[in-house]
Amino acid sequence: MFEFILPLSLVFLVLYILTVQFRRTRKHGEPPLIKGWIPFLGKALEFGRDAHTFLAAHEKNNGDVFTVLIAGKYITFIMNPLLYPYVIKHGKQLDFHEFSDQVAPVTFGYPHVSSGKFPGLPEQIQKSFRHLQGENLDCMTQSMMGNLMLVFRQDYLSGESEWRTESMYQLCISVMFEATFLTMYGKPSHTNRHSGMVTLRKDLVKFDNMFPLLIARVPIFLLRGTKAIRQKLINFFHPNKISSWSNTSVFIKERAAIFEQYDRLGDIDKAAHHFAILWASVGNTLPATFWAMYYLVIHPEALAVVREEINSVLKASGIKADPNKDLSLTREQLDRLLYLESSINESLRLSSASMNIRVAKEDFSLQLERERFIQVRKGDIISLYPQSMHMDPEIYENPEVYKFDRFFEDGKEKTDFYKNGQRLKHYLMPFGSGSTKCPGRYFAINEIKQFLTLLLIYFDVEVLEGQKPCIQDPRRAGLGILHPATDIQIRYRLRRD
Repeated sequence: MFEFILPLSLVFLVLYILTVQFRRTRKHGEPPLIKGWIPFLGKALEFGRDAHTFLAAHEKNNGDVFTVLIAGKYITFIMNPLLYPYVIKHGKQLDFHEFSDQVAPVTFGYPHVSSGKFPGLPEQIQKSFRHLQGENLDCMTQSMMGNLMLVFRQDYLSGESEWRTESMYQLCISVMFEATFLTMYGKPSHTNRHSGMVTLRKDLVKFDNMFPLLIARVPIFLLRGTKAIRQKLINFFHPNKISSWSNTSVFIKERAAIFEQYDRLGDIDKAAHHFAILWASVGNTLPATFWAMYYLVIHPEALAVVREEINSVLKASGIKADPNKDLSLTREQLDRLLYLESSINESLRLSSASMNIRVAKEDFSLQLERERFIQVRKGDIISLYPQSMHMDPEIYENPEVYKFDRFFEDGKEKTDFYKNGQRLKHYLMPFGSGSTKCPGRYFAINEIKQFLTLLLIYFDVEVLEGQKPCIQDPRRAGLGILHPATDIQIRYRLRRD
């Protein structure tokens, strides 16, 4: 019997320590505090089940600012989008990089670059993202179009014009994953396509399924097989291997050159950085592409308008679609597809559940309005949760309904949305906010546009009858684009007109 006493006593000791450690009480000037009854976990389980409903209920009971204990972290949620600018512009005492610098290295398996071992490396990495924006984006956009044509032509555009069946999500990820990989990292020296792409994609999906747990800092050795999968993914990007690839993007070339300047970065460390960029390039873009396609396909009237817009732009540019020849659209031509962009933005509004976070670097008083302040403690997280804004009926009429032209008005992009009679500075936030906004957001929107353009030009697509509507999996709430809970079967064929 004695052999059970020690483990039981340790359990009680751990529970006691956790209870003491998280015996926090609300101080004067601090927001309402919601801790829950489970030490350390707090409200993590309820938040994980349905974050949007959970936060909406607490906003109703506690007002538009409140603090919640979630998995050992005290997170202060700012629910009113009119208050977002006060947080976004407040960079002195609030820092995003403290969180990312701690979590990303552990998740992707590379050393902490912000340590003194690598002086100047974080700054150089940050500068490399300029290749994903502005004029530098043109080359990436053209390359992506060619690679999408390559994959579509070889895997989907051949054969007779007969109906074929496919899983929609699988179609999206198989085409977009390989085309994005080729655009970012290039091609093998003697062929157009890499061998092992299917295996690489499946391994990335397995790793991505564990991503929420890794971000929550669950040790990777506790996640069965994940460490081996991660190592396999990292090994694919060994510097000796990628140096032999051709047509590599300037973005990846510059990052590789930067890494070579640091002798303390081993080859596996460099490979892990490249792997992290692959995940960043596709982790949210793949499900975003799925939802953009799904909502268009199940709304034929929207699909017809978008397809007509695409055909009009092609006709005005003197472009005739031919499945045997590359179709090229410039960034300016893509920018003219306003209905298409609105439909993508609407699908992002419905599927995005990202959490914009900042970490308090010190105890301080955070100003939210002219005469409104809240007290913040060092180490606490300040969070914006835009999904609550995206689903606010005061901002978006019938927010649960897909309206492909919601972001289109009077022949241009609609940007005027209001809360309490005040125009919102931030009304659609799938890519983060402020200086931490995703640097690849323009490339992501362009490649989704390109994928849908080619799909609608070359194919008729229908959802097979008798299937239930596709719903979102809430388990990735706070991490970006929600995944579909189940896939959906479609049929497609080459267009005859």
